[in-house]
Amino acid sequence: LTLWLLFFIILSIPVDKAKLISVVTVNYYCPHFEDMEYTRIISLNKIAVLEYNHTRGSWIGFTPYTIELAKFWSLNPFGTREAKASNVTDIPTIRVKSVKQHSGGHPAMLVCSAFNFYPKQIRMTWLRNQKEVTTGVSYSEVMPDGDWYYQIHSYLEYTPTHGERITCVVEDLSISEPILAIWDPTLPVAAQNKIIAGTCGLLLGFVIVSFGFIYHNKKSSQGKGIC
Repeated sequence: LTLWLLFFIILSIPVDKAKLISVVTVNYYCPHFEDMEYTRIISLNKIAVLEYNHTRGSWIGFTPYTIELAKFWSLNPFGTREAKASNVTDIPTIRVKSVKQHSGGHPAMLVCSAFNFYPKQIRMTWLRNQKEVTTGVSYSEVMPDGDWYYQIHSYLEYTPTHGERITCVVEDLSISEPILAIWDPTLPVAAQNKIIAGTCGLLLGFVIVSFGFIYHNKKSSQGKGIC
């Protein structure tokens, strides 16, 4: 909160008139998705003013004011050092998703992502039917995400089997018990809604066609009776 108040003070913009948007982009690179580039762009009233790139490891500004602010944030005078001094920890946010579907002889791939954790020490493992997986597993580096927290991504290549249970296990200094993120292959709500809408559309089309066919036959029968 202090950072954003400082941001508005430097730009001399009333907080109630500022529309601040932070957009995060993650680019994966072939062949195994381990190499990735994380970028965060902050826009103020639809104009990009700041950017953080984890490969570069620093902020850059696009206006005279945010150039100075970027220098200030990149130096990090009160972020990491104060957190280390006070032994602050933050629990990671965990997400598991599919990044490659099983096709022919090619395995499927899952990614387990841990975001917004501090400090950077973290351990991630995969379980398949309660047994640790040691093959087909790879990791990204632990990367800063631009606001003095960290993120990491673990990848699992596997051939799906019916009824299996795949779990991503995350151990972090901020938690006393491991976080278990279970992979759920079911479709998300948005995808389900699309399928439901498509099915309803097909049914509605079938009803309309059937009604038209019945109506046409009825009119034909009435015409023959009159003649």
